[in-house]
Amino acid sequence: MGLKGDQGTSRALNRRLVLDLLRRDGPKSRAEIASMTGLSPATVTFVVGDLIGENYLLEGKASAGATGRRPIPVKINYGAQLAVGLKFMVGSIAAVLTDLATTPLEALTVPVLGTTPEAYVTASAKAVARLLRDGTRPAAKVMGIGIAMPGIIDVATGMCRRSHRFGWVDVPITSMLAERVHVPVWLDDDTNAFALAQQLFGLGRQHRTAGVLAIGAGISCAVVIDGAVHHGASGSAGKLGHCIHDPNGPICECGRRGCLQAFYSEPAIVERWRGARSKKLDRYDMMKAADSGEENALGILIEAGEAIGRHLADFCNLVDPEVVVVGGEGVAFGEHLLGPLRKSLAEHALTAPPVLPDWQVNSWERGAAALATQQLFDFEAVPGLARGA
Repeated sequence: MGLKGDQGTSRALNRRLVLDLLRRDGPKSRAEIASMTGLSPATVTFVVGDLIGENYLLEGKASAGATGRRPIPVKINYGAQLAVGLKFMVGSIAAVLTDLATTPLEALTVPVLGTTPEAYVTASAKAVARLLRDGTRPAAKVMGIGIAMPGIIDVATGMCRRSHRFGWVDVPITSMLAERVHVPVWLDDDTNAFALAQQLFGLGRQHRTAGVLAIGAGISCAVVIDGAVHHGASGSAGKLGHCIHDPNGPICECGRRGCLQAFYSEPAIVERWRGARSKKLDRYDMMKAADSGEENALGILIEAGEAIGRHLADFCNLVDPEVVVVGGEGVAFGEHLLGPLRKSLAEHALTAPPVLPDWQVNSWERGAAALATQQLFDFEAVPGLARGA
């Protein structure tokens, strides 16, 4: 179905076309923008002037060495507005205040008492208030709040349809938080949000089709097709961790038996290695053991990498991504896990794409913030829910 065009629609499309080009390729002159977008020079001049007037664009210095009238590049002013990202975890919320490129400015983690939606809304409102109070750029405007959480999400309505980890069914968490704050709120599955940040500002930036694999408390692989995160008919696309690895395996949080993540999520890997030893031993202790050549740690990580790689190959055979970006706490295991994963992927995929790890502090929360900042770059992005919506 095509878009019905009017003057406002055309203006919005042109603005996003220019901003998306500058996001992807960096500073450009007006003439370069016209050439690369196909817009007329007059339209580019009008759009760029508008965006400069609204502080979304800044003019740089004229190109050195150019003859005649030197072209002046323009670039995105990523500090023009701010966004808040909230990552819902069992028992806590990780929160970050970012600029438009999801660069963290302030970060904090707040505890949540209980698992009820009301408890998470209350803790979220407190986290937002603290971030804005402590923020380093108080004069900047906050454009919105993004929430990332594991589950099946209806992004159009901001509804959590189901989250096995939280025990939520049909929870309008977005509108609940919007009633407590005064900016739009967005919601998506945490891996989808991480994938969005990768597509906008990370390793997926130059790729139209990508997989974004998360190995953390669960396992999932978000799907980026033609530069957009694919959610599927019900919002459950990319749930790689719920592929059945062994029907006689352990019970998964979803209630089924033998899901991949029940075997090889980061907590499952660490718990298997730890055995009856101290519960204080974590992934970093396991990593040290693997680095020292401990056979048990190495064997578990090799087994996990091979299994995840085999299921990832099925994903690649269906989607044919240009690249797979890997994030999540499991990335801490490094090549002990990723080496066997790549080898297994190569053995089972018709065409094995590069597998690139990219995991930093605040990655989940920055992905949540990207749910808000994408509004500048994507005409088809879902509007956030505002108070009273």
